[in-house]
Amino acid sequence: MGFFLLNLSLTDLGCICTTVPKAMHNSLHNTTTISYTGCAAQAFLFLFFMSAEYSLLTIMCYDRYVAICKPLHYGTLLGSRACAHMAAAAWATGVLIALLHTANTFSLPLCQGNALGQFFCEIPHILKLSCSQSGYHREIGVLVVGICLGFGCFIFIVFSYVQIFRAVLRIPSQQGRHKAFSTCLPHLAVVSLFLSTSTFAYLKPLSISSPSLDLALSVLYSVVPPALNPLIYSLRNQELKNALRKMMTGCFSGAIKCLYSGA
Repeated sequence: MGFFLLNLSLTDLGCICTTVPKAMHNSLHNTTTISYTGCAAQAFLFLFFMSAEYSLLTIMCYDRYVAICKPLHYGTLLGSRACAHMAAAAWATGVLIALLHTANTFSLPLCQGNALGQFFCEIPHILKLSCSQSGYHREIGVLVVGICLGFGCFIFIVFSYVQIFRAVLRIPSQQGRHKAFSTCLPHLAVVSLFLSTSTFAYLKPLSISSPSLDLALSVLYSVVPPALNPLIYSLRNQELKNALRKMMTGCFSGAIKCLYSGA
């Protein structure tokens, strides 16, 4: 699990570094421009890291399934070589998906201006600027293939967790059930955050769509999950939980004192 967490942290760092530094640079210099090559590179890297992250989350679900449902076979099914191969497959999947989308999108002629209305180069908004119907249909075909792969990963995650919960509920001791659940909850929280923000950003009703909402949702799914993932997994650390509890208690006590002194 630690090996996959290392890879997941790299994808989170990559997502943040792909979008946030350029947005901060533009904000500080009061500009909204990016070069064509820079836009293509940003779109490729963002798709690469997001696709690799989803693949890694699927693999980590399999890791939890084997650890809880088949613990005696964990060393055989998830040895160091098997883990390395699965991680390499996740990164390769990210490269393939990003390459297909980016190559097809940036080969299209743009005839609707060059203003995206986003804080980073996002494929759907670039497609809105294109006037090539054939290229647009090719991108839709690539997108359908990607959706099918993503839905297959989602079904695998759901099926794995159904088996995991069934196995956990059969554990006789309450302490054993709690320990098994605690190893799964961080991953389940990360997957839920990743899927919920991405799904709402792309499948929201057109009736509520607006430039400001699209911008907010882009920030929500591209920045918030990668930023929160390390915190979610770190909450399993008892020392960190104690430190957060003390900090929250101190803040609450300080707020109460301020209210009383003001009164």
